[in-house]
Amino acid sequence: MKYYLIAGEASGDIHGANLMLAIRSLDPAAEFRFWGGDRMVSVGGHQVQHYRDTAFMGFAEVIGNLRKILGFLKYCKEDLLAFDADALILIDYPGFNIRIAEWAKKKAIRAKIIYYISPQIWAWKAGRANVLKKVVDLMLVILPFEPAFYERYDFEVTYVGHPLLDHLPTLENEENLLTKYKLENKPVIALLPGSRKQEVIKHLSVMLSIMPDFQEYQFVVAAVSSLTADTYQEAEQKGVKTIYNDTSLVLAHSQAALVASGTATLETALMGVPQVVCYKGAWLNYVLAKRLIKVNYISLVNLILDKPLVKELIQEEFNHQSLVNELNYILSPEGLKNLEKGYAELKELLGNQGASKRAAHEIQQVLLERSTN
Repeated sequence: MKYYLIAGEASGDIHGANLMLAIRSLDPAAEFRFWGGDRMVSVGGHQVQHYRDTAFMGFAEVIGNLRKILGFLKYCKEDLLAFDADALILIDYPGFNIRIAEWAKKKAIRAKIIYYISPQIWAWKAGRANVLKKVVDLMLVILPFEPAFYERYDFEVTYVGHPLLDHLPTLENEENLLTKYKLENKPVIALLPGSRKQEVIKHLSVMLSIMPDFQEYQFVVAAVSSLTADTYQEAEQKGVKTIYNDTSLVLAHSQAALVASGTATLETALMGVPQVVCYKGAWLNYVLAKRLIKVNYISLVNLILDKPLVKELIQEEFNHQSLVNELNYILSPEGLKNLEKGYAELKELLGNQGASKRAAHEIQQVLLERSTN
């Protein structure tokens, strides 16, 4: 069968690639066409657009690039019609994907419309659940509290578990980080400043500022190849190793991590690495987001646990001294013990591995039901 997938950021690329592999195990003749990144390319199929060209973050940036975004939407619709897919699989990326879903339903395209990894509408614009209920044939959610949220809108969704649980076990046989990248023989503190250029610009400088306070450690930046080398120039100038597309290996050998808010906070927690969550955005974006977003936390770890396990340093709180204080705490016996207990609770809530396989199975069932009707 023919599958058209749309992922608009780094995490979607990872989960999209794992889903493609799981689909292929059930449908060896699967034909993929997709918007995504290097990991999806490695699985095979035809890449339409790389997510680095389509990832716009924040209200101001979206408005500034509106013409480009509208152009991408127009091209995607034309390309989707030409491909004539059996399944349209939308992976998170709500600003773009919800519009595509609405258009596809109105156009009555042949493809089943599947949303994998629910957009975080429970944080803001919850009413979009009514829209999704009308236009999506199958909603696959990955967070344990999401089925109850959608139930309030009389929308039956399928919980498949979090795909990060499938991604992490592959590290067991990885080589040693220090040997692979010729690092010093010192404990590592990982810096994960984000996957978008504007995130890295806002976060990396503050993260690097605490290096003199932790001279017994070496700092390592977990970078993404979708960003140009000059994005990480400050780290290189300070002699900090920048390692591309190997975040899990960096985390596996780190004593602690400073992590930009996003999926990486959950990956860090599942690997048992003590962390401080950081976020600083443009002032206008922050003011607007604070008025619109209806959640108590910004990190997935705290959202899933519904309590402040990991420290979140947001906007002005994200500064040199606060970062020093919080990093010292999570490296202390008390901090380590507290996080270890909380991380164990998190893993219990998320359940078992196999999310990608369960998602692929559900997709096949929907396609099979169509073919037999």
